[in-house]
Amino acid sequence: MTAPVPPGPMRQRRAGVLLHPTSLDEGRGALGARARSFIDWLAAAGFSVWQMLPLAPTGPDGSPYWTRSDFAGNAQLLDRDELPDVHHHRGDYRAFADANHGWLEDYVLYEALAERFGGAAWWQWPAPFRDRDPDTLQRARAELLIQLESRRVQQWQFDHQWRGVRAYAAQRGILLFGDVPIYVAPDSVSTWSQREQFQLGDDGRPTAVAGVPPDYFAVDGQLWGNPLYRWEQAEQDGFAFWRGRIRRQLQRFDLLRIDHFRGLAANWAVPAGAATAREGRWVPTPGHALLQALTAELPRLPLVAEDLGVITHDVEALRDGFGLPGMRVLQFGFGGDAGNPHLPHNYAPLLVAYTGTHDNDTTLGWYRSLEPQQRQRVETYLGAGAEAMPHAAIRAVIASVARLAVVPLQDLLALGSEGRFNTPGSVSGNWQWRMPPTLGSELAAQYRSLNETYGRVPSG
Repeated sequence: MTAPVPPGPMRQRRAGVLLHPTSLDEGRGALGARARSFIDWLAAAGFSVWQMLPLAPTGPDGSPYWTRSDFAGNAQLLDRDELPDVHHHRGDYRAFADANHGWLEDYVLYEALAERFGGAAWWQWPAPFRDRDPDTLQRARAELLIQLESRRVQQWQFDHQWRGVRAYAAQRGILLFGDVPIYVAPDSVSTWSQREQFQLGDDGRPTAVAGVPPDYFAVDGQLWGNPLYRWEQAEQDGFAFWRGRIRRQLQRFDLLRIDHFRGLAANWAVPAGAATAREGRWVPTPGHALLQALTAELPRLPLVAEDLGVITHDVEALRDGFGLPGMRVLQFGFGGDAGNPHLPHNYAPLLVAYTGTHDNDTTLGWYRSLEPQQRQRVETYLGAGAEAMPHAAIRAVIASVARLAVVPLQDLLALGSEGRFNTPGSVSGNWQWRMPPTLGSELAAQYRSLNETYGRVPSG
């Protein structure tokens, strides 16, 4: 089999920064001046990729992986000082509403009904609303005209501001790298409006939920609680749900990471009500057929496989068969021997290499937490002591042969554990870190020099 051509952003060496837009918000929103300022800094520092987490509206805990819609934008990111006025952009608003009617009308009604019913999950709504009785929903739309229109406008404003961010990034030579959660939240417009796509009971509650077995992050595994897909239904309809969600995200991004890619080979299915993820089992999934369906629309899939954790041969075959870049994380490289695939000397070009991800401690926090023997191994490998951390780790990743090297902004700022963004398995204190008001030209010059040294500044 001829090796597939890698997606465009992976055809030359680049460096990127991982920063979710919520970290830009100082109280006014993120998608205006703050985003443009960050893009300017990236360009000055020689970075050409901005990676972020999902942009969808979240639940009460703020997790971008527990989303209420695959298609909508998180209105909390709107720059309140730059909100476009629908009366001055009536044509653009109507074009948006018409082009997105398929998902938009379900979403605005779902959110309006959730508000009417005091924030209750949709399966707790009165049965005619829960089960989408057509006459009941028609009456609700008539009664909620003002609320529905307000939410439509809000989604248009998000789309309008995001298009501005993307255009500005393109002007400055910055590619946008997004993230697609493999699963949706139980209480989401997708599960309410497309119940047939998910393993749900007659009452709308999941009958089997997602998670992962015990791993580096959690001794009991992780019990995520997202409903699993009815893959037989997805195959029957040509993966219409998945094709729609990928198509939507590629309207926003140049490159997409598929979170928990191994779930496209097999998912860890945990019976609803189980105490821990240990009670789950692997169930094969039709990822090959899904990727074939996506390739039919996008011959060069601009996708990255999040292939961390325990990865089996079937996952590797699925990833490699479609020419998808995988991921390597330096922090994972110091368990085992010199053959550990997360050590930079073992990297291959078609990879995205990281010091750490949004689920890791900062590199400095991780280094400080190591036992003395393992810390010595890190220092020996990087040829540097404590005074050079985390810069030595950043240099090792940027110097590697991986086409794309990505560093969390907290590492560029040399922050300790106070800068950690998320701790898997915990339910509080996550997603709250905020970037300093300015990053400064000195830091930009430092990293531009490093990116130029290792050939990561694209010409032109």
